Order: sequence, then structure tokens, then C-alpha cells
Amino acid sequence: MQGWKPRLPTRLSRTHRYGLAVVSVSIALGLALLLERWHFRDAGIPLFLFAIAVTAWYGGTRPAVLALLLSCASFDFYFVEPLHTLYISLFALPYFVAFASFAALVAWFSAVRRRVEGDLRQARDHLEVEVAERKRREQETRSLNEELGKRTAELEASNKELEAFAYSVSHDLRAPIRHIAGFTELLQKNSASVLSQKSQRYVTMILESANRMGTLIDDLLAFSRIGRAETHKTMVSLEQLVQEALSEVREEAHGRDIVWSLGGLPVWFGDRSMLRMVLVNLVSNAVKFTRTRPHAEIEIGSTDHTHDQLVVFIRDNGVGFDMKYATKLFGVFQRLHAPEAFDGTGIGLATVQRIIHRHGGRVWAEGEVDKGATFYFSLPKSAGGVDL
Repeated sequence: MQGWKPRLPTRLSRTHRYGLAVVSVSIALGLALLLERWHFRDAGIPLFLFAIAVTAWYGGTRPAVLALLLSCASFDFYFVEPLHTLYISLFALPYFVAFASFAALVAWFSAVRRRVEGDLRQARDHLEVEVAERKRREQETRSLNEELGKRTAELEASNKELEAFAYSVSHDLRAPIRHIAGFTELLQKNSASVLSQKSQRYVTMILESANRMGTLIDDLLAFSRIGRAETHKTMVSLEQLVQEALSEVREEAHGRDIVWSLGGLPVWFGDRSMLRMVLVNLVSNAVKFTRTRPHAEIEIGSTDHTHDQLVVFIRDNGVGFDMKYATKLFGVFQRLHAPEAFDGTGIGLATVQRIIHRHGGRVWAEGEVDKGATFYFSLPKSAGGVDL
């Protein structure tokens, strides 16, 4: 089960690309003004960011710059005090600077990702065409295998370069986010007495957004490290790892009525730190999504699903999910619940899947809305010493 990836758009004419920038920002502005009349405040920020991302993806860099400028001007004119003027008051300046910074980051990251994914997709398409043509030529079988091996190596190198690029971008983004958070904290501390209540709320929103962005970047870096790190396999007690996972999430479960049911778990041969991360993520998810239950029940155990596969499960009586969306669970940034209801970045389950795949197993889930969920991961018995 792989995370959803957008299809690379077909190339538009210059008029259409710049027109897309104007239309997308106009639509975002119209929706923002409409939602504001319905008392949905601060709706303009995600709408403008979405318009910039769409323009960067379908139109390219220059239309994205146009969309960025139009968004900043519209945001300033309609949503930054004093309203209906391009002048920015001193109190509203941090709010506008934070929006412009995030908008620029969205435009830059979307444009770069569009270019990198285009190159990667083109390489893959070229490889598939060459393979299809060479398979029809039996007399060149040996040459085909050599060429296929070479192209496969190039594709793997391209994937590694893309992953290294994502790691580098995430790593480089940490510094400006820290600066935004740090200076916002200083502004909140030193200027609280002169800021209006509304301006103080703006500062708080900036600080919360910067902290969320920092958490997201940290999770992205952790996800990228999983693909780059070498596995160091030893004999590991899964039962001991579960106890460590319970200790780590104990603060999150403090004061709650949770009934834990722990079954027998084997000793297995794998990377201890990675498997510990799997169990921490899954147990933390179970604790999180039973938060609305006055009496939570979480069960952890294992079963011999097949003759050659060990299956570990984590079952809860939480909010559950609709099975028609089960394929989205393990994709990066895929969430089935609103961030206001349950916090998170949508990277934890993608990390779980990547680790289990590296151990030769698979991960899946079963659930029903408001009736709980069960997450499973399998491990090949041939790779581990399974002692129950």
C-alpha cells in the first residue's frame, strides 16, 4: 500500500499558465471573503497557500511567483489591518511576514518537487519503453539484460538522489523555522503589553504554526533516515520492546482509564531501534484514537498467520475508520481524521510501513467507524528466531 502521488501535469501554454495563477488566486480570494462573511476567520491563509501550490505544480516557477505576489497583495489588502489598503501596521507586520514566508516556501518546494518528479517520471517512462522494445528482439536477450541492469541502477540512483534531496530540503528548512519560532517568542514576551488582544492572538497563531511546521520537518527527517540507515539485526525480544513502548506513551495515557491486554510475543531477529519505533508509533496511535472513550481497551499480541509469517497486532476500541480509505492509511501526509480532533503529521504509519518492508514483511489494518481498529504487521519466520 503506497502513498498517493500526484500525476505530473501536461505542459500548458504560457497564457494558460499565467492565467492559472490569476484564476486560482481570484478563486481563493473569493472563497476567503465568502467564508469570512460566514465568520470563518483566517480561512484565507490555507486557501492562498493552496492556490500557490496548484499554480506551482501546473504552471511552473514564474506563474508561481505571480501567484505569490497576487496572494500577498490580496492578503494585505483584505485581511491585514488596516483593511482595504496596502499599508501594513506595525502590529500586523509579523502576521503578514509569517504568511509571506510560508507562501514562498510552498511555492519553492512545489516547483522544485514538480521538476524533480518530472525528471524521475521521464526516466522511468524511458526505461519502460526500452524494455518493451528489447523484449521483442530475442536475438539481443543478453544485451537487453545488461541494459536493463544498467537502467535499473540508474533508476535506483535517481531514487536515492530524490530521497537525499528531500532530506536536504527538510534539514535546511529547520533553521528558518527555528528563527520564526524564536523571534515570535521574543515578540510575544517583550511586546505583550503594547499589542492589542487581536495582535497577541496573531502572534500566538504564528508561534503555533511554526512549532507544527518544526514537528512536521522532524518527522520528515526521521522518515527519510529510515530509508538511508543501515539495519543492524540482532535477536530482539518483541515483548520487551512493547514494554518500552508503553513506558514511552505513559505520559500521553496518564490519568486515563485504559485496560491493557498483552499476549505472548516472540524473540525475533531484526533491527531493535527500528522495530521499537514501529511499536511506539502503533501503540501511540491506539492511545490517541481511544482518547474519546471513557473506558479504553488496547490489546497487543501475536498470531501465526501463515506457516512462514509471524503476525503482530495492536487492537483498540477507539474511533476506528472506514475500510474504503484503508489504502490511504500508510501514505505520507495521509490522514483520515481532522487535525483539530486528533493531532499528528500523517507520517507515523508511513514510517511503520517502510520499516516493516525493510524487514521483509508487510503492514495492514482493519477497522470500522466508531468501533475500533486493528493494525497488523507481519515478519518472516525464516529471518528470525521465533520463540514464544
